[in-house]
Amino acid sequence: MKGANVSSGNGLSFALLRKILVLVFFVALGFSLGYSLRDNGYIVTHSNFSLTKVDSYPKVTINRSVPLEKTDLDFSLFWKVWDILSSKYYDKSKLIDSELVYGAIRGMVSAVGDPYTSFFKPEENKIVQEDLQGSFGGVGINIHMVNNQLVVEAPVPGTPAERANIQAGDYILRIKDKAKNVDRDTDGISLGEAVSLIRGQVGTKVTLSLIREGGDEPFDVELTRAIINVPSVSLSFVGKDSNLAHLRVNKFAADTLKEWNDAISDIVLKRNVKGIVLDLRNNPGGYLTQAVDLGTDFLEVNDVVVIEDNGKTKKEYKVQKLGRLRSMPVVVLINRGSASASEILAGALRDHGRAKLIGENSFGKGTIQEPVDLNGGGGLHVTVAKWLTPKGVWVNTTGLTPDIKISQDKQTEADEQLEEAVKFLSG
Repeated sequence: MKGANVSSGNGLSFALLRKILVLVFFVALGFSLGYSLRDNGYIVTHSNFSLTKVDSYPKVTINRSVPLEKTDLDFSLFWKVWDILSSKYYDKSKLIDSELVYGAIRGMVSAVGDPYTSFFKPEENKIVQEDLQGSFGGVGINIHMVNNQLVVEAPVPGTPAERANIQAGDYILRIKDKAKNVDRDTDGISLGEAVSLIRGQVGTKVTLSLIREGGDEPFDVELTRAIINVPSVSLSFVGKDSNLAHLRVNKFAADTLKEWNDAISDIVLKRNVKGIVLDLRNNPGGYLTQAVDLGTDFLEVNDVVVIEDNGKTKKEYKVQKLGRLRSMPVVVLINRGSASASEILAGALRDHGRAKLIGENSFGKGTIQEPVDLNGGGGLHVTVAKWLTPKGVWVNTTGLTPDIKISQDKQTEADEQLEEAVKFLSG
């Protein structure tokens, strides 16, 4: 739910996912691009700003007619500015019609004032879909915009970003890449553009200038891009007799439920498992329905997992099947990088008295986005609702407060939060 991933499937069509799923997050990111609308044969129709793919790039025809349903609106100021730029701007090579239209669309969307309602050009939209469907070359960070500033949502486990000790909440001030001839600050940058600059060819380097909460001075981190292919779910066994399942969910993507079912089968077959550590740390979210599906394994039939509120009506997502882990003791690990769908799952388990939360405050993303596929490959993520915990709590901006608060010491290799969870279940 919360950002874009610089880090991807099972072949479900995007159109189908759009119909049956809503995105709770996102996005999460290490990003490659290089896609020109002009070079790839797109034309722009200015009457409705649609894009059409053709075999070769023709001259753009300007059609200034106003759609019948919008005749009460005055577009004269828009076209006046368009004409002034066309006639007076000194560098005509910068006046690419398609880019001007995209800029206008992006400005319209940003005027809503919602950081999660975003427009993506075709190359940017492709990256967003890759995040949920496959692997790519990047550095392994999920990023998002907070108050128009680019912020690290969470590092992806086992990636260059995590190894370099990049942390959730770090602000990205500048992006530098000599090979791409990029050296720009992030003031005014879009999320999609940031993704495209940070991602790139495996083995190449990108430098991020960061500032950490509580710190006075920015610092640079040079990262070498790698293949980012993190599984949705991983399972290991911890505790004195390895009788506790450490079940980590890294994202809620298209393949999450299958990987989850495989892990649960392993737990059930092991037989001596006495408890579950559900690890949602640095999980930026993803598909709402995946979070609901995972929650059903811990809850009773008809328990509410999440409430969706679009301002007019409320819809309750309830457990419709017998859960396989209903009688298993469970604790949930969260931190600053736990957002969106991971907060939905954690909040549901606590509200129903099924789990204690251990760790740090979660991110606090309480809205739901629906992805809309646009002509020419672009995309629009629209905030369509807010979500509430079963007890009606909206976690937006505040996040979930853990029952047992314990910070992870970055200077030690010990996983103190996991150790606390094992201690709690073993006691």
